[in-house]
Amino acid sequence: MDKFGFDEVTSSAGDVQQDAVGILLTKGGMMEGTDSATARHEDEAKRNTNGTADVIDRKGFAETYTVEECCEILDSQRVPIKGSERSAGEYPYYGANGIQDYVDDYIFDDELVLLAEDGGNFGSKIRPIAYRVSGKCWVNNHAHVLKPKSMIDVDYLCYSLMFYDTNGLVNGATRQKLTQATMRKMKIPKITLEEQLKIVEKLKKVQGVITKKRKQLEGLDILIKARFVEMFGDPLAGTEKWSFQTVGDVADSVDPQPSHRTPPVVEGGIPYVSMKDCNYKNGTIDFAGARKVSPDVLVEHHNRYELHNGDFIIGKIGTIGNPIFVPKRDDYALSANVVLIQPNSSKVSPYFLKETFESSFVERQFLDAKNSTSQAAFGIKKVRNIKIMNPDMKTQMEFENFAIQVDKLKVEVQKSLDEMQILFDSLMQEYFG
Repeated sequence: MDKFGFDEVTSSAGDVQQDAVGILLTKGGMMEGTDSATARHEDEAKRNTNGTADVIDRKGFAETYTVEECCEILDSQRVPIKGSERSAGEYPYYGANGIQDYVDDYIFDDELVLLAEDGGNFGSKIRPIAYRVSGKCWVNNHAHVLKPKSMIDVDYLCYSLMFYDTNGLVNGATRQKLTQATMRKMKIPKITLEEQLKIVEKLKKVQGVITKKRKQLEGLDILIKARFVEMFGDPLAGTEKWSFQTVGDVADSVDPQPSHRTPPVVEGGIPYVSMKDCNYKNGTIDFAGARKVSPDVLVEHHNRYELHNGDFIIGKIGTIGNPIFVPKRDDYALSANVVLIQPNSSKVSPYFLKETFESSFVERQFLDAKNSTSQAAFGIKKVRNIKIMNPDMKTQMEFENFAIQVDKLKVEVQKSLDEMQILFDSLMQEYFG
């Protein structure tokens, strides 16, 4: 085993985790070994999208098809089935945003594009409103069913509709709807099949790299969790290797705003960070998008706590848990819906404690406490009484060193993923507006 224990962890993990281990064991983490193919694909995707403006002139969409001109509209063949009346089977049952269920029969067997009719991700720049389906399936009445005619490629049609600007096209106050009459008039850029296929090839290459990067991030998360269980055991499985203590024994738990009154919005104010501003998966905080409040709020908070390296927050209302490290800065305040955890570094590793909060053992304690009371919030006293394992500091620091190495790689992979996503978005804008 190497000094971080990668070899042993690899032997007990799946393909995604092994891919992540390959990144960690390569020089620089990104250019050799297991991930070299991804790096090559990324370079190729970037090279092949240079000069894309020559493929098609997007200015003004000089020529377009309407959807009804380039597609057969098969909405009349859709059949909704109530959940209680569905018979389980092997065929996907599709709705506005993807697979809803699996049933024992099918009504379509073709290469199709499904476009949300109601309840779709209208207006989203992240979640598409159209997706591809292939083969035997069932579609309910929440998605329009489009079969491309001979002049248009099915993937090109899907890409052209995925993030279509539906502003002014959908109606409905609570559940927006794209009517069939409106859908028929939606415009698809008119180019030759050869040009369509070139565009599809470029977009698929970029999407392939994006998918690979996301799997790598997933694998790195799995890797940390596997290493944690290997070193400390799992109390839920009865394999714990250490005695127990409570969070209160090794860390301070702080309620940033005991009044629980949300301060009013102040233009030009400081960020008031809540769990909705935190991306638990990649460990980032959206300070720019957070609610802005008076700097006086921070003065009040400074009377209660001072941030240190290794501090993290968890959600205590609605979303319980989901720990995320917070930076040591004095230009933002923490909202009333979080608990600030401040590890005592002489007694516990912040990385060990944070990972403990992500473990199934602590998540079970969150769930049990939530089910045992009618109170919506997971209060300070409950946090302090959470049971955790009590390993010696040498073992905790070994895990911390491992976690830090993995986090560095996650930053690299996330940066690369962000770059490829920007490239994909720019191509979509160029091709489809």
